[in-house]
Amino acid sequence: MASHFVVLGFLIAITCSLALASDPSPLQDFCVADPSGPVLVNGFACKDSKLVTANDFSFSGLHMAGNTSNPVGSRVTPVNVAQIPGLNTLGISMVRIDFAPWGINPPHTHPRATEVLTVVEGTLEVGFITSNPENNLITKVLQKGDVFVFPKGLVHFQRNTGYGNTVAIAALSSQNPGVITVANAVFGSKPAIANDLLAKSFQTDTKTIDWIQSKF
Repeated sequence: MASHFVVLGFLIAITCSLALASDPSPLQDFCVADPSGPVLVNGFACKDSKLVTANDFSFSGLHMAGNTSNPVGSRVTPVNVAQIPGLNTLGISMVRIDFAPWGINPPHTHPRATEVLTVVEGTLEVGFITSNPENNLITKVLQKGDVFVFPKGLVHFQRNTGYGNTVAIAALSSQNPGVITVANAVFGSKPAIANDLLAKSFQTDTKTIDWIQSKF
């Protein structure tokens, strides 16, 4: 009899594991974000569906070029739940990225999303780095119409390798994918990370670290 209970328990454990192995399905048609909602949840509370309009599901302006006159020579125009409240709970968003000649989108990660990028105009060098200990660089030069995928959470970058402007459109698997720019996070944190710790981490001296931190 005991063996029957063991087998039954095993089957229940397998069933529960299978039941929890997929993403949850939406329980309603939509959940338009209500940033002013009193309830704090992982995402946003839902706006009253009777007050929802078409504007909650639309965004205008992605046809306009971003201003790339900045130190890195690129501009990201996001279209996530902050711009389209109707994306709340739907698990998707997108961006437009404009690059000046030789402009870059510095090494960064999206902690909550995989990214798939399409080059709309120009030429773009892209790449991502695998996790420790290998840290392999996977890189490719893309032409107009080419597509590239950056796996969730991995450090990746883009660079315009041409002499004209480049435009890319990317989709991300989160309504709010987040972005952690490596240099900004390491050298521009508030309060700052101790310079002796960074000097040891980057195998340099504190004077060099102080100079780098002053740029952020």
